[in-house]
Amino acid sequence: MRSFYSKVLLFGEYSIIRNSMGLAVPYQLFEGKLTFPREKKDRFDSELKAFCQYLKNLDTRGELLCSFDLSSFEFDIGQGLYFDSSIPQGYGVGSSGAVVAAIFENYALCEADQRDNLDYLKNVFSQMESHFHGSSSGFDPLISFLDSPILISESREYQKVDIEKNSGDGAIFLLNTGRPRRTEPLVNLFLEKCKAASFENLCDNVLAPITNNCIEAFITNDKESLFEFFRELSDFQFRHFGPMIPNLYSDLWKTGLKHENFYLKLCGAGGGGFLLGMTMNLKEAMKELGPYEIRPLYRF
Repeated sequence: MRSFYSKVLLFGEYSIIRNSMGLAVPYQLFEGKLTFPREKKDRFDSELKAFCQYLKNLDTRGELLCSFDLSSFEFDIGQGLYFDSSIPQGYGVGSSGAVVAAIFENYALCEADQRDNLDYLKNVFSQMESHFHGSSSGFDPLISFLDSPILISESREYQKVDIEKNSGDGAIFLLNTGRPRRTEPLVNLFLEKCKAASFENLCDNVLAPITNNCIEAFITNDKESLFEFFRELSDFQFRHFGPMIPNLYSDLWKTGLKHENFYLKLCGAGGGGFLLGMTMNLKEAMKELGPYEIRPLYRF
């Protein structure tokens, strides 16, 4: 069965809730796929079983947006089907999204043209992934299923984009905090803060434009402008998103802003998982980042 990759939200954390643009990319370091044990075992995957029951309940109520071969899915689970994954959970890189994409690929009964329709897929994936999170945009499974960068416009339109592959001294990188986190409490905190008009205005009139500028500079490969906008985003998050920044990394974040040889930002909801960073000279930045687990994502 086909493997599905994790994803990284490059830009749009929290601001996308306030209708900024968003940009996410597949991340091929981590992947998962549905498979069977090599040897017959008396086992079943309880999470897949619960997910199958969720789909059956929607089907019974006539609410399922896409038809599935649920009999085959249930039978395969009984035969030991499980999701073999290296995608870390609680790191914001789409572990549940890859599961949803894999189940859709193997058990959805839909026309070929529907599998190429981004709006249709987004709606189906939103309903499917809501089993794991209570609600979902469907964005993560879409990245995994299409294995393509996806741009969300301010008008909430989804489109594939091409990202130029480069090499050079600079990099956008991931920093592993080594600690998982839960997304829902952090998003709820953000929504609660948005009830204050002053914070809401900051997000709409400062954060969203910075995010949009980052995305436009990244897509057009304007690395000098991107570095400046990335600094603005890092500074904004440091001043206003303190609860989302892991305590152990606050000083490093501040060091980047002070010395200006690298900048850090949240990667997803924050609180742990990965941080996203940018530098114009990775070799120099590693003098301060050396003690941390760094994985370059894009070079330029």
